[in-house]
Formats: sequence, structure tokens, C-alpha cells
Amino acid sequence: MRLDSAVVTVGGIGLHVLAAPNTLAGLTAGEEATLATSLVVREDSLTLYGFADEDARDVFEKLQTVSGVGPRLALAMLAVHSPDGLRAAVADEDITALTKVPGVGKKGAGRLVLELGGKLGAAPGAGAGAPGPAETPASGAEDQVIEALVGLGWNRKQATDGTRAVLAVTGTDKPVADLLREVLREMGRRS
Repeated sequence: MRLDSAVVTVGGIGLHVLAAPNTLAGLTAGEEATLATSLVVREDSLTLYGFADEDARDVFEKLQTVSGVGPRLALAMLAVHSPDGLRAAVADEDITALTKVPGVGKKGAGRLVLELGGKLGAAPGAGAGAPGPAETPASGAEDQVIEALVGLGWNRKQATDGTRAVLAVTGTDKPVADLLREVLREMGRRS
């Protein structure tokens, strides 16, 4: 085992697996282990990346959908932040947290926020706390409006905040189309 990889024996064949230090820390030489893996196929190589769980692997794969982010940079992001930490940083548009990753500058962090908004899933703590509009029977309408706004280019936090602000004033008994129109008007006033 090295600082960035380990050889994992599967069926008598040793596979070189690149992984973040936190994943490697959970492995012990000679002991059985389970890793979620992602195979990156390039013209001249096949590289296997290993993760402690499927969530980390899924985040790794989604990170690579951002232009300029390859498997090495995605792995570096998971070495610095947990999957939930990345979700929170993207949802909160926390450029400072994202630039803590070696190789990610302000422009790259902005691109991550822009291109990953809503793709990584809910940030930790989302929906926690006191009951609010998200927990009312109309949460399906709220979710539809938020998804529509994200599709129109707003980030998930702006879409959620705008939708909840309108719901707090108008109530939850409106059809989705009417609610979307009101939220769009409110978001237009804010910008």
C-alpha cells in the first residue's frame, strides 16, 4: 500500500487501485475489504479508482462531468472533502471551501458550482429543522417548481429560497404553473 494506491487481490489477480487517503486508511494488508470502484478508460490506459462506499464513487463520477475536471482532480476533491462536504460547498456556493482543493482556483470553483448545481443531491441538513413548506402536502409542487428553476439556470439554493419565500406568502394551494410564475416574478425582482 502506498499513500495514493493499494494493490487489491481479486480472484488471485492483483489490481492496482488509486484511492483517497481516507479510503486507504480503512484498508489493512491481508484483510478482506470491499471497495466501490470506478474504471476510467483512456486511449492508452485503464485506471481503477476505489472508494469506501458507493456514495463517494457516485460523487467522483459526477465531478468528472464538469469541464476541466478529470479523475485525478475529482479524487483530490474527495481527499479534501467528504461527499457531503462537497454537496454543501456546491449548494452554498462556497468558493473558499472548493479552492482548498489543490488545482482548483476561483474560476474552477465557480464552474463546479455552476455545472454541479443540483446534480450531487441534497446537501447535508437539507430539510432538517422546523417544519416548513418542504414538509407540507404541496412539497411535490414545491419540488417541481425548484426543478424547473434549476433547469432555467438558477442554482438550487436560489430556487429553493425563492420558492419558499413565495410559498410563505401565498400558501400551498396554487397549481404548479401559477406558483412557478409567481416565483419567477419574485426572482426577477431580486436580481
